[in-house]
Amino acid sequence: MATSTFRRVLTNALMVAALSVGSTACNKEKPTTVVITVKDADGALVPDAYVKLFANPAVPQKPDLTRLLQEGTTKTNGTVEFDYTGLYEQGQAGFAVLDIYTEKDTLFAEGIIKILEEETNEQTLILERMPD
Repeated sequence: MATSTFRRVLTNALMVAALSVGSTACNKEKPTTVVITVKDADGALVPDAYVKLFANPAVPQKPDLTRLLQEGTTKTNGTVEFDYTGLYEQGQAGFAVLDIYTEKDTLFAEGIIKILEEETNEQTLILERMPD
């Protein structure tokens, strides 16, 4: 009788272990991306604008936040996309708040974006003249 009770407990424990491993394996990570759109003062989309996303904390932190730095150039539709999927870990509380800088010729814009994990995060910046 003790053997059958032991088998039953062992069988139940193995089933619980198998179910817990199987349920976490199905939780696939969704992409964490940022799409920046750059427009001029008239609302026209701006191609070939330089865009930089970076962390600029008031107090320097560890680990080094340069891993969040990404740079790119807008396409003909005025957008540039950055992928942060590889930097986000599931279960992490929040991801990042980054500064945005964009420029083209004598025009520039600055902004900020809060990146929500496993979502497409979008921000539009309007270029204006650089101060003299």
